[in-house]
Amino acid sequence: MNIDIADDKLLSRKKPTFAINQPLQAYLKKYNRESKISVSYDDLLRFQGAVTVYDKNDDDTLWVRCYYPDHEREHIDRDLKHIYDILHSDGRDQSLEFLSVDAVDYCTFGNTKPFRIKIRNILNDGHTYFYVKKADSSRVYGLELEHLLSPHRINFLVSNDTLIEEHIAGIPGDEFIEDYLEACDHQERTQIAKEFVKFNERCLIRLLGDMRAYNYVIIPTHDFDRVSYAIRAIDFDQQCYEGRMKVYRPQFFKENVPMVMNVADCLKNESIEQYKKEERALIAKRLINTQSRYKALIKCMRADNISETAKLKQLKRELHNYTGDIKFKTCRTMGSVLNTALEFIRRNYSAE
Repeated sequence: MNIDIADDKLLSRKKPTFAINQPLQAYLKKYNRESKISVSYDDLLRFQGAVTVYDKNDDDTLWVRCYYPDHEREHIDRDLKHIYDILHSDGRDQSLEFLSVDAVDYCTFGNTKPFRIKIRNILNDGHTYFYVKKADSSRVYGLELEHLLSPHRINFLVSNDTLIEEHIAGIPGDEFIEDYLEACDHQERTQIAKEFVKFNERCLIRLLGDMRAYNYVIIPTHDFDRVSYAIRAIDFDQQCYEGRMKVYRPQFFKENVPMVMNVADCLKNESIEQYKKEERALIAKRLINTQSRYKALIKCMRADNISETAKLKQLKRELHNYTGDIKFKTCRTMGSVLNTALEFIRRNYSAE
């Protein structure tokens, strides 16, 4: 794995929001991703005031806690609890009396600017989160592709121009690198290196960009004699938007240099190539196993506009040079580019 890092201008300054068109809306309805909710992203923007949220070290988290007028808070709380019930249960509101909205936080950093909702179960004092965002078709494609092609399932809902995402638990990558990586033993660091190689390959194959350290989480799982780790994306804003291929390879972001150095320290080149092949083969299998749903999604994506002409031309050229597959030259949309990339994997790494 190369240790070269990307420059600070790798990403465009601001990615525009792409509206959800009718074919994608029909897809979401067919696969139960659409729901009617009574509070929208724009409704939550009408907060009356906010205070800064600090972490355990008293550092600014770039989140602010929002407060709403008394005459609006009651119905906002009720509607947010209803959303939680739809997301995690049957939506019949039978458990609403046992739920409490403990916080509505707003992120002031990045393109997405989500709201983070903290829901507490008053019976056992357990809590969880979900996020309310502005609906964006490229983000929705990213979420659905994560569900179909990654080792992880993900739960989300779309209602008109509002997107609801479940919380993905784990240690943020930047926090893990700073506070935990150095303390890991050699076996753990080797396993983390393996997972980073596979994560890096998975992002490239499905064209998920901007996996800087704060856009993924590390998930430790305790076994009886060891701790294993998984790496999982938590931000899907940059699905098939940028033109530079490096954007889709986490190894080229400077924030991930410690992870790349760990790969170089723990793995031989032969092992790195083997793990890349394993991930390609797994994605090929998932493509086959989800063929009907994937075809329906990619049909929407191929007819959609989720990038810019110059970026499309650049990515086509770079992927053609990287793979040698001439089919990239005839792609007319980012959806076609992604389909060509995935079909290349299926043809070359499927056991069938």
